[in-house]
Amino acid sequence: MSQNTMKRLYLMQVGSMPHYQIPIVCYLVQTGDGKNILIDSGLPESMPEGEAEFENGRDVIEQLASIGLKPDDIDTVISTHYDIDHAGRHAAFTKAHYVVQRVHHLDAASNPRFAANRPQWDQPMERIQLVDGDTELLPGLELIETSGHVPGHQSVLVRQPKTGAILLPIDAVPFGAGFTRDEQNDASNPDAAATRASTIKLLDLVEQEHIGLVIFGHDQEQWKGLKTLPEYYE
Repeated sequence: MSQNTMKRLYLMQVGSMPHYQIPIVCYLVQTGDGKNILIDSGLPESMPEGEAEFENGRDVIEQLASIGLKPDDIDTVISTHYDIDHAGRHAAFTKAHYVVQRVHHLDAASNPRFAANRPQWDQPMERIQLVDGDTELLPGLELIETSGHVPGHQSVLVRQPKTGAILLPIDAVPFGAGFTRDEQNDASNPDAAATRASTIKLLDLVEQEHIGLVIFGHDQEQWKGLKTLPEYYE
């Protein structure tokens, strides 16, 4: 069945923000036909000046190696957005093509927020696939446009044959406590209206699709109870 082309979903914690006790994570999807799809790439090997709140752990390349994969084995990198804790190792995957929302890629070109990490995400355009809005990348793997945290942020829906649909909101909803229809008061959010609209969009999706597992990427308490590499969801 087409929805069963997703074989395994691996979760990797590759670093942290120790002061806030926040995990830094990325994901690997393996398909039934042997494709390796990385969702985000974690922190850079060495942190630029001004990013001292982040701390590297067992990085994505080391974790992939532990299950027998080299950077050149990665076919696709889904780039949810270009923040340094999500796109910090993009340049290591020299054989992959990158999938990113067009709005985000174009905004990043002149947005100082993403400048320090530009050597990682600013790859040759022949290797970048720009998508516009919600997109079925493969049967069982869907990108969901969820602007707010940044313009053109995307979340990911993975349909696993046994576990069922798994939603990765990424930074659209980084913590489980924020996955609510209630108003959120976050003074640090520059686009609260878009963030709320994206949260409601994902909540509606969970209801419509009867999604049983939503993985919040920066939620330390939830991550304590999840399967992480070398374990996987199938």
